[in-house]
Amino acid sequence: MTLFRKPVSIKGALLLLLLPAGIGLMAIAWFVHGLLLERMSREFVESRLKDEVAFLEHHIRQAGGQIDMLQTGDYFEEVFHHAFAIQSSAQTVISPQSWHPLLRPLLKSDEQKSIRVHGAEISDAPSDILAYRKSFLVNDTLITVIVSEDMGALQNSQAELHVWTAIVSILLILLLVGIIWFGISLSMRPVVSLKATLKRLQSGEISRINVEAPEEFRPLVQQLNQLLDSLDQRLERSREALANLSHSVKTPIAAVRQVLEDTSRPLNDELRHEMGSRLSDIDKQLEAEMRRSQFAGPQVGKSAYPVKQARDLLWMLGRLYPEKSFELSTSLTEEFRWPIEEHDLNEILGNLLDNAGKWSSECVELSLEQSTGLVQVIVTDDGPGVAEDKRIHLGKRGKRLDEQTPGHGLGLAIVREIVDRYGGEISFSNGLKGGLQVRIEIAV
Repeated sequence: MTLFRKPVSIKGALLLLLLPAGIGLMAIAWFVHGLLLERMSREFVESRLKDEVAFLEHHIRQAGGQIDMLQTGDYFEEVFHHAFAIQSSAQTVISPQSWHPLLRPLLKSDEQKSIRVHGAEISDAPSDILAYRKSFLVNDTLITVIVSEDMGALQNSQAELHVWTAIVSILLILLLVGIIWFGISLSMRPVVSLKATLKRLQSGEISRINVEAPEEFRPLVQQLNQLLDSLDQRLERSREALANLSHSVKTPIAAVRQVLEDTSRPLNDELRHEMGSRLSDIDKQLEAEMRRSQFAGPQVGKSAYPVKQARDLLWMLGRLYPEKSFELSTSLTEEFRWPIEEHDLNEILGNLLDNAGKWSSECVELSLEQSTGLVQVIVTDDGPGVAEDKRIHLGKRGKRLDEQTPGHGLGLAIVREIVDRYGGEISFSNGLKGGLQVRIEIAV
């Protein structure tokens, strides 16, 4: 299941993802703010109530437990703005009188802590209060003190603050939308620059993309330039192939035409043999150029399965050379891929193994390995090998060190051309069994 059913702009996609996330975070922050505000206000009120209870206890003890000696009436309401209740065995004082129905039941309680009263329906009295109750002995007389505060007014102030917090949150969300939009537009400037560069490339003003791209876009620019290099190489190879083919077949064709147009000479066996030789040269050149035209070189998105292809080739060559053994040595799995075009890898492995099969005595070994940023192909045979002073000629087009073995001397030349196009290296040395060892290394 895809996130978007149809293509959308990057700006739209990012806003669709970031805006709900921002709104959700703001909503969570607003909710947490309400909880924290409620908790902080309750703890603050409780602290004040405890201090006032301690203040009353101090004065009551100084008065020896005589409640009527305290300054009651409006004094505590004007100083503390709280309601209170004081009870002894002889007297009960509750101020203001309208709180009497609320505080009287609390005097009969045994709890020594904060008490919250919700939903009280008493005229001239608040419906939501927070009280703190404490009992203590003075001259063997039990005194109970309660100080309480109307939480309704405080909650109204909290609600107003919470509303303002919501308004500020909404303004911040709108500001966040603007910042996100500006940030996306600023981040998309390299894409606009890349688009303009591609238009210049299409019109032929430039041949490569040299835009200053951010780090995230550099692989894309490199791959596009690599694709352009590959296309230029293939075009150049096609032009070279046509020029080579035109040059190489012109002389044989002219010779054949001359023989056919010379009516004064009979078409004997010697002329027939000469014509066949010329036509054979043309056929060889056509075959060589056709094979060269199929070499792809590095291409974006192209890959090959080296182990699978190697096993297929070894099986086929084992049937072609039944008296010889072909072995594969590798730590790679069949699912492993190399960034090499499949036909190119077939040409490399096929030519090397076929050449080794021709010259080996009993055994040919193929090794496929990959290390950090490097792939290796090693083909070793147990044949007579090649002298060190002659290895420099290996891989040169048309250069053969032994004319008696069948072939045109193109195999190693084709391998060298393919390896060069991938920026790799090919080297020749003596194997452990005395034969030739060919090592190819290509950076990936």
